Amino acid sequence: MTKIGLLSDTHGFVDPKIYEYFSEVDEIWHAGDVGSLEVIEKLRAFKPFRGVYGNIDDHQIRMELPEFNRFRCEDVDVLITHIGGKPGKYAKPAFEALEEKSPKLFVCGHSHILLVKMDPRYNMLWMNPGACGYKGFHQVKTLLRFSIDGDKIMGLEAIEIGKRV
Repeated sequence: MTKIGLLSDTHGFVDPKIYEYFSEVDEIWHAGDVGSLEVIEKLRAFKPFRGVYGNIDDHQIRMELPEFNRFRCEDVDVLITHIGGKPGKYAKPAFEALEEKSPKLFVCGHSHILLVKMDPRYNMLWMNPGACGYKGFHQVKTLLRFSIDGDKIMGLEAIEIGKRV
C-alpha cells in the first residue's frame, strides 16, 4: 500500500501544516503552480516527490517538472497535469491525452476548488486537491490524502488546513 499526499497551487508557500498532515504518507504529488524552486526542494527533502509545472511557474520550475506526468503507482495508471479542466469539459491538451489513453486516476489543479468525482466516459477517478497557498480566490487551503493498494484507490480524505488569509 502506498499512501499519497496530494496538493496544488502552493504559489511559492509551503504551509507548515503540510508536514503534519503528510507525516504518514509515502509520496507527495503536486498538481502545479508550485511558485518557487524552494517549494520543490522543501517537499523533496521531506518525502519522495512527483509533480508538474503550472501556468505561473517560471522556466526554472519547467526545467525541473513536466507539463504532464504519467506513471504507475502500484497497479494504478496515473496522469497529472495542472490545467486539466473537469469531467465533461477538459482543457484541450488534457482532452487529447485522455483520448489517446485514459488513466485510472487523473489529477489536476488550477481551479483552486477541491473536487473529486468519477468520470464514467473515461472510467477514471478525477481529483483536484484545491489550493494550499495564499494566492487566489479560494477561502480555505485544502489537501487530499489517500492510499493506493494494488489497483484500488481508497481511504480518500479531504483536508482543510486553514483560511487563505
